[in-house]
Amino acid sequence: MDNYLTYLYLLTPLHTGGSANEGNLMGIAREVHTEFPYLPASSLRGKIRSEIENTENEVEKKAAGRLFGEKILNGSQPTEGAIWFADATLLFFPIASLSHHLIWITCPMWLERWNRWLPKQEISGLIKKSRKILKEKSAIASFETDKVYLQTALLKKSSLGKMQADEWSIVFKYLENLVEGSTLLTLLRNKLLILTDEDCAALVELGLQREVRVTLEEDSKTVKGGSFRSQEAIPPEAVLFFSWGMKTSKNAGIDSQKTDLKLTPEQIEAEAQKRSQEVNADNEIRKITREKLNKRLQFGGLEGLGRGISELRTIKL
Repeated sequence: MDNYLTYLYLLTPLHTGGSANEGNLMGIAREVHTEFPYLPASSLRGKIRSEIENTENEVEKKAAGRLFGEKILNGSQPTEGAIWFADATLLFFPIASLSHHLIWITCPMWLERWNRWLPKQEISGLIKKSRKILKEKSAIASFETDKVYLQTALLKKSSLGKMQADEWSIVFKYLENLVEGSTLLTLLRNKLLILTDEDCAALVELGLQREVRVTLEEDSKTVKGGSFRSQEAIPPEAVLFFSWGMKTSKNAGIDSQKTDLKLTPEQIEAEAQKRSQEVNADNEIRKITREKLNKRLQFGGLEGLGRGISELRTIKL
């Protein structure tokens, strides 16, 4: 099994679509136990599959079916694929600041989720230390400052905890490829706060982008009755991550124990060539999948409004 970790940096707001709407509010997908917004694995898998299957090469289309699993078609049963995706969860969330214009926040829960997939779980010490510091301080800053405004909430210097430079360097080491891809994200090193899980949840709720949309009457250009609605979205500059993996591809050739003894040498050779072509196609599809997950893609709904455009960076675990 080859496992990977992909970072998803939002260039435009992400509307993932919620399981239920309240009144005129079109909500977004949220975790049941935390209420944090997230991007479901089914959305990731569906988008990647549609990108891979967007080809006129029938051999590659069949290989995509083997990788992602065959769909129900003409009464045939679906098959299990060789690729899996986990949900994309928040890692860094942007918040408006009266003192610093823009601040990214994170919390021990998000860092702990991230750490589970990092080699040797290298930020375990930082997470443990942050939880200890946050029992006495309101936040831990990656930068020196006399005060920080988060939205309109004021955090004075006395309420800010500190981490050593080498402790922060471990965090940013794993984000080097992502940071290099964006001038704005280079600011992340000097504009990051670790908050408690509870404060982070409250600020995320305040920081979600909400847009009011209406439909106008064609003749009068006044609001059409019952057309008012509000849409939620994760704001641009947010960073999410998700893990995924692929089962090891099979080798070419025919298993001698499974070969039909009635096959002629010519049939065996033809079957071996067919299998070799399939393996080559499978390897090519796997390569294309890895390439797709290192480019710019669109996720979620409202594609016609440019929502969900994201930069992706993938590392092998």
